[in-house]
Amino acid sequence: MRPILMKGHERPLTFLKYNREGDLLFSCAKDHTPTVWFADNGERLGTYRGHNGAVWCCDVSRDSTRLITGSADQTAKLWNVQTGTQLYTFNFGSPTRSVDFSIGDKLAVITTDPFMELTSAIHVKRIARDPSDQTGESVLTIKGPQGRINRAIWGPLNRTIISAGEDAVTRVWDTETGKLINESDKESGHQKTVTSLAKSADWSHFLTGSLDKSAKLWDTRTLTLVKTYVTERPVNAVAMSPLLDHVVIGGGQEASHVTTTDRRAGKFEAKFFHKILQEEIGGVKGHFGPINALAFNPDGRSFSSGGEDGYVRLHHFDPDYFNIKMGSLWKHIILELHEAID
Repeated sequence: MRPILMKGHERPLTFLKYNREGDLLFSCAKDHTPTVWFADNGERLGTYRGHNGAVWCCDVSRDSTRLITGSADQTAKLWNVQTGTQLYTFNFGSPTRSVDFSIGDKLAVITTDPFMELTSAIHVKRIARDPSDQTGESVLTIKGPQGRINRAIWGPLNRTIISAGEDAVTRVWDTETGKLINESDKESGHQKTVTSLAKSADWSHFLTGSLDKSAKLWDTRTLTLVKTYVTERPVNAVAMSPLLDHVVIGGGQEASHVTTTDRRAGKFEAKFFHKILQEEIGGVKGHFGPINALAFNPDGRSFSSGGEDGYVRLHHFDPDYFNIKMGSLWKHIILELHEAID
C-alpha cells in the first residue's frame, strides 16, 4: 500500500472528514485554514480562509454544499464548499471544539470549551436553507459536565446527542428537553480523557478512543459496552470501516515525550483491529508524530490519517486487504468449532 502524502498544512492535523460520496476529503489543522482535497489522488482543491485560531473540527452537509468548522478563535463558521466563501459566523465566549450536522442538515450541534467562568456547553443551532436567513440563536443549550467535551455527535433520527470528553464519561442527551438520558458505566467505561468518537454506518453502534490506551465499542441504544480494543499507546483517533468488520486506531505518545526520531519508537502507526474478535490484524506506519485524525472513505476502499507532523496520508487498500483478513477470521471460527466438537 503506497500512501499518497498530502502536504498542505503547516501545523499538526486535528480532524479529517470525507463527504458522503467519498470524492472529497476535508482536513483541519492548528494552522487556521481548513483544506479540501480530491480523495482519489490527493490533489488540493482549495482552502477556507477566515479563522484566527486552530481549527479543531469540521463537518460537511449531505449534499456537499455546506461546510461547518469549529475553531479556538471562539467561532464556528459556515462555508460554501464550492466557492470557499464564508456564509455565517456563530460567535461564542469560549473556544469551539466539536461540530456536527444533523441528519437532514437542518440543525448543527456545536460544543464549547470551559473558559474563564464559563463551563463546557453543547449548543444546537438551526441551519437555514438560505444563508441570508441564518441567525445565531440556539435552539437548545445544554450545560456540560466538568472539563472539556471533545466530541458531540447526533444520535439516530436526531433524537439524541452523544458527547464524550475529559471526564472519561460518554453521555446521551435528549435533543427535545436537553436532559441527560444515559451515561457510560464508570467501571467498564474509559478511565481517562475520551479523545475521539466515530459512529457506524447504520448508527447501531459507535466507537470511542481514549488516553487510557484503549478504544471501546458501544451499543447506541442502550449504551452498553460491546467490545474493547487495547493498545500500548494513548489513542487520539478512531475510525470504523463501513465495508468490513475492521476498526482503525491511531495515536502515540505526545511528541514532547519522545526522545528519539525513530518513527517506531513513539508507536506512531495506525493499528487495525477485527471489530468482533478484538484482535490486532495489522498496522500502517509512516507518520513521524502521533496520529491525531483518522477517517475511512464511505466506500471502505481507502482511509486517511493526519498526524502531528502536518501530513495527511491517504491510503488506497490493495486487493489483498479485502481477501487476507477474512482468512484469519475463518481460521479462528474453525478452531473454535474443532474445540467445541472435541
